[in-house]
Amino acid sequence: MSLNEIFSFFSNSGFASINWSQIVMIAIGLGIIYIAIVKHAEPLLLIPLGFGMIMANIPPELTGILLPPQNGQPGGLLWYIKQGMELGIYPPLIFLGIGALTDFSYLIADPRLILLGGAAQVGIFITFILASLLGFDLRAAASISIIGGADGPTAIYLASKFSPDMLSVIAIAAYSYISLIPILQPPVSKLLTTKRERKIRMKKLRNVSKKERILFPILTTILVALIVPQTLPLIGMLMLGNLLKESGLTGRLAEAASRYICDTVTILLMLSVGASATADIFLSIGTLKIILLGALAFVSSLASGIIFAKFMNLFSKEKINPLIGAAGVSAVPDSARVAQRLAQEADPGNFILMHAMGPNVAGVIGSAIVAGFFLSIL
Repeated sequence: MSLNEIFSFFSNSGFASINWSQIVMIAIGLGIIYIAIVKHAEPLLLIPLGFGMIMANIPPELTGILLPPQNGQPGGLLWYIKQGMELGIYPPLIFLGIGALTDFSYLIADPRLILLGGAAQVGIFITFILASLLGFDLRAAASISIIGGADGPTAIYLASKFSPDMLSVIAIAAYSYISLIPILQPPVSKLLTTKRERKIRMKKLRNVSKKERILFPILTTILVALIVPQTLPLIGMLMLGNLLKESGLTGRLAEAASRYICDTVTILLMLSVGASATADIFLSIGTLKIILLGALAFVSSLASGIIFAKFMNLFSKEKINPLIGAAGVSAVPDSARVAQRLAQEADPGNFILMHAMGPNVAGVIGSAIVAGFFLSIL
């Protein structure tokens, strides 16, 4: 092979076409994969996400992997995969799997805990107002603020409707903060509670009947969808998954929803998110603003849940351990586990995990309702 042939080969390769911004994005993708593997930070989510970033930033004009169909020619692989995200199909399917995995009996046993799930959404509205004041339009502000719900599929669903150009940044910020719950939640919780409050022991939850378990997803779907119709795709699929689990007659479907469908869609959704993180979108001052506002939304949601739990204790005979207020963000079950760990640090014999799961699952419902609220008014 002559030197001219070698030069011609390399001039037509990705090495000659790649630019510095794409190199930076590939490095970020590699960093996300490294953190996921070495730090065990949400590897099921971050590994396909990081790999999607790498694939999308190898010069796409050469690979064609992101190109839409044109002139009768098929589109690229990632273009087709991304359609499930952009059309709003993947997030409801993730909710189907979450519903099949989730036990709502903790919430049914003590309905007042749903208030904590609602209180933890206050951080979303605080950030929505601040983002608007910083110059983001209302739809973009809503997309950014939903990060505070600690619910990746809901954040993606809302961003795909309102701000598809910012979707990758919002999704990466949302899942990054979810993976940082063991780091972010303890200092916020300790700052806002006393050791005496962290020692509060809560009464054992009552047993919930099978009838209640079956009626809950049906009635919740009808009630929530009538109040906020736009939330039906998320709430409906969440509750369908839960009904499959609780009916006792559809175990195979519940297993399929919680394992095979959910795992498959997780891969496709995370690849789609990563593939949306191209250099022209990701490397900007606006991205930094979104990441910082997302952090504010997340921390203020943790804080608002704790503060509201303390407020409830002013009027409750049966005291609530304020630590479970932070579990009102919908990162199931990580935030509930962190609350349990902090309670046992203060009192090794204290078990609040089941109580923390109440606001935790309420937070899943709450963040979906907030997303539906934004969709209905904006």
